[in-house]
Amino acid sequence: MAASADQAGPRAAGSRSVQAASLSRDVRVTGSVYFRWRPPSVNAFTLRGIPYRVVIAPQSFKGSADAVAVAAAIARGFRRVLPDAQLDELPLADGGEGTVHALVRATKGTIRTSRVHDPLLREIDAEWGILGDGKTAVVEMAAASGLPLLAESERDPRITSTRGTGELILAAAASGAHRIIIGIGGSATNDGGAGMARALGYRFLDRDGRDLPEGGLALAQLHHLEGQTDPRLIRPAIEVACDVRNPLLGPEGASAIYGPQKGATPAMVAELDAALARYADVIEGFVGRNVRDVPGAGAAGGLGAGLLAFLDARLRSGAELVLDATKFASRIQGADLVITGEGRADAQSAYGKLTQAVTQAARSAGVRAAMVVGGTAPGYEALLQQGVEAIEVSTPKGMALADAMRNAEPLIEDAAARLAERLKSH
Repeated sequence: MAASADQAGPRAAGSRSVQAASLSRDVRVTGSVYFRWRPPSVNAFTLRGIPYRVVIAPQSFKGSADAVAVAAAIARGFRRVLPDAQLDELPLADGGEGTVHALVRATKGTIRTSRVHDPLLREIDAEWGILGDGKTAVVEMAAASGLPLLAESERDPRITSTRGTGELILAAAASGAHRIIIGIGGSATNDGGAGMARALGYRFLDRDGRDLPEGGLALAQLHHLEGQTDPRLIRPAIEVACDVRNPLLGPEGASAIYGPQKGATPAMVAELDAALARYADVIEGFVGRNVRDVPGAGAAGGLGAGLLAFLDARLRSGAELVLDATKFASRIQGADLVITGEGRADAQSAYGKLTQAVTQAARSAGVRAAMVVGGTAPGYEALLQQGVEAIEVSTPKGMALADAMRNAEPLIEDAAARLAERLKSH
């Protein structure tokens, strides 16, 4: 898994340089942990003779530990201090890489494997899952059409295809699922979901009735479509974890915003945007609805638009969808504490991300909330104002980011133990 800057930022990981004056009067900085003090009467700990129940609901520390590993590390650390605590590990993800494993683990479901095509149409084995209810399937486009499947020299969004994602969706439908959740983060493609649609039963033809090649650039020659969606996909409801709001086309569209990270030069971006414009003209005429301007249509190289057009999918906030799928509100009822976490806490964590959704749900249920993070960056303070009681940084002061990422799990475990000690004394 490629390393990311998830734990990096203007503030060094594990920094203790935060000034207490920058926080509200009821927030104090103690070592590597930032505390918001609460009256002792508010959901106080019940440590003497009463089982203490903790729900551990972190995201991944990108590039170093997935959500399942993070939850397990926090549980080990907490158990060192409170060995009799009842710990409920509930790893979470927002629709990107790791969503399948997080949701399957959180709901006690099962992992399945299907033979599909990667972005360059090579056969690979890709995982997907059935959740614990036995009726919901979860698919991750990154497993079949993701950027990590390609060497850097292979990245070319003019020719990469989402066919493998369509094959995963078909496999999920063939399982008898009543509902299919699709995570669309981390794509290597810019084909508007045309490859996916091919896997579902459609043909994309030029003026002479010839099948177009796979990939986004060929869509410039699209004249008409033929076919219909595989009948196995009529029954299940399709829900897409999508937290971006980009339209399909233009300066904020799929090609311009996300094309460069997939290998597109400025000239390629212009070509791909023009090709998707032609694609939108044809598919909108075919399905009889506007998809190009729907917020999220530009997600995953335009896969959002393809899912809307060919599967009548519903695009939902990844955080909302994941908390619903895991029955998070029910899981935290009666808990004494929720511990969440991510690689870096920053301004985005407090506004519109999964971390915010978790802490808001805890607050609504009257449950204390705390975090274990790799590092902090400006803006994380808003989490304390929103009810997070403590934020423990796992990276020791002065440790290089590469070392912190390489040793993420033991560092997270130690941070969780420190957090338990501090919370126990307050």
